[in-house]
Amino acid sequence: MTEMPSADAPLKIGTRGSPLALAQAYETRSRLMAAFDLPEEAFDIVVIKTTGDDRSLIDADRPLKEIGNKGLFTKEIEEAMLRGDIDIAVHSTKDMPTVQPDGLELTCFLPREDTRDAFICPSVDSIHDLPKGATVGTSSLRRRAQLMTVRPDLNIVEFRGNLQTRLKKLEDGVAAATFLAMAGLSRLNMTEVPASPIAPEDMLPAVAQGAIGIERRSDDVRAKTMLDALHDAETGIRVTAERAFLAELDGSCETPIAALADLDGDQMRLRGEILRPDGSKSYAGEINGPAAEGNTLGRKLAQDLIAQAGPRFFDWR
Repeated sequence: MTEMPSADAPLKIGTRGSPLALAQAYETRSRLMAAFDLPEEAFDIVVIKTTGDDRSLIDADRPLKEIGNKGLFTKEIEEAMLRGDIDIAVHSTKDMPTVQPDGLELTCFLPREDTRDAFICPSVDSIHDLPKGATVGTSSLRRRAQLMTVRPDLNIVEFRGNLQTRLKKLEDGVAAATFLAMAGLSRLNMTEVPASPIAPEDMLPAVAQGAIGIERRSDDVRAKTMLDALHDAETGIRVTAERAFLAELDGSCETPIAALADLDGDQMRLRGEILRPDGSKSYAGEINGPAAEGNTLGRKLAQDLIAQAGPRFFDWR
């Protein structure tokens, strides 16, 4: 019989400290409380600062690719878990490298939120309605490349920081518009934000966007038992296919890559896109097949796009 956490011996939940990260940690705690009939005191939320959260780098709008690439928002949290300082870690799955460090596993995903990007602009509702030469802020290489593909006339500036920081920069007139994930706005119940959802046909989202992933130590039987009870199978199938697509491409913060898997019964439709950072070239495609073969479908679609783009497509990295 697995011993459940208690007020005297709480389960320690690791997270970043942004309002969205905390909201995701609180959601995880609430689901665990409900699943195992445990009080709030049986859990500790442990905030861990990551390299990507460095305030000086955010304020300077330093691009993520200049700071490092994989693990910017996860490395310190994973190190804390391997030391035993925390028991599980709650992540935005789109921030997660496709391979976990030895001794850690990412096998639990909560039900997925809205996967779409949000166009944030007080004056117009669409990218296409922005005046020629308008300034748009984003820290995402993917969004930048996608934007430059359809609107090369726009002035795109670096926009670092959490959701609240980016909204403040918009308010201060640093840019006329920016982008966020619809999932983040929904999880923070920010209905007052002038957000227009962008259809995937216009802007394919980041791999695993809208999915909360919960990581644990491989040998932690209690954590496995508890997280197995939370795992949403459909989200897991979709995210696994998208992450297989990313893994085959060796995606990082320096690589504009997008993917989205959708299910219809036991069938999957997986769409993917690879782009040059300046938007000068992009290749998109889709693949359909059994959902149970999502991993294979993801890798096959990646191989198809690389074949179209040519072996030197990523040489700019």
